[in-house]
Amino acid sequence: MVSKTNSILICGTGALATFFAARLSAVGLKVTMLGSWQAGIDALNAHGAKLGEAAYPVRAVSDPRECQGAELALVLVKSWQTERTARQLAECLSDAGIAISLQNGLGNREALAAALGLERVKGAVTTLGATLLGPGHARPGGEGVTTLEAHPALDVLAAHLAESGLRVERSDAVESLLWGKLVVNSAINPLTALFQIPNGKLLESPPAHEMMAALARETAQVAAMQGIELPFDDPVAVVEQVARRTASNFSSMYQDVLRGAPTEIDAINGAVARLGGDFAPLNRAMWQLVRALGSW
Repeated sequence: MVSKTNSILICGTGALATFFAARLSAVGLKVTMLGSWQAGIDALNAHGAKLGEAAYPVRAVSDPRECQGAELALVLVKSWQTERTARQLAECLSDAGIAISLQNGLGNREALAAALGLERVKGAVTTLGATLLGPGHARPGGEGVTTLEAHPALDVLAAHLAESGLRVERSDAVESLLWGKLVVNSAINPLTALFQIPNGKLLESPPAHEMMAALARETAQVAAMQGIELPFDDPVAVVEQVARRTASNFSSMYQDVLRGAPTEIDAINGAVARLGGDFAPLNRAMWQLVRALGSW
């Protein structure tokens, strides 16, 4: 069990990774970031993790041998990068080191556990958002909550996150929260990526609004098929609330499409479609449409 640490490893150099790196560096933690984006690594080492106009010192590396002995690792890479990151963590985490996935979609925890062992992987969910303005430079995307698995190994991390000013909760039902976030992401992200609009615009078009609502209902139905009790009763009301609260935000999937980068569609709508089969035709359609965006 990790009882004390003054340092943390953050896997990733994107928007949320930069956001968390900045907030944790600001309260005195020694932050190392492990990534593969060389422009991001160079900017982080030269200027620190920039959040708005402020910058905070971090150390960024691409080689896991440069962060040996890490005790706590926040995993904030895209879902399609998880298997590679799991192999790197197997090389650089200490024997008792813990990896905490704060990623979108399904399958990330399982991929980490395959390399590290289930007991060394803990669950977490964040509803925070961030936009990448440039290498090593992020803009917060509104208020949100970060919920950590209620495990003693995460007590210190919870204290550091709270000290940084973030809203932190603990829960024994992280899987329920993960599916709750999946309902939101599966309904908002693909539509904003396809239409190339900020989240709130989905509420202004009746056809887009209805499609968003239908996707939310369908993903909630698939959750019920998996025996998952969602953290809310009305999936449509929750998705509408999130779209309204984050009206000016660009979803992470839309940001990926704009940058010409791979999206997390396989771990979001694709995962729902695979689990739901014939009961998830809308998720399957979103899965195929977003994949088609990058096929020519």
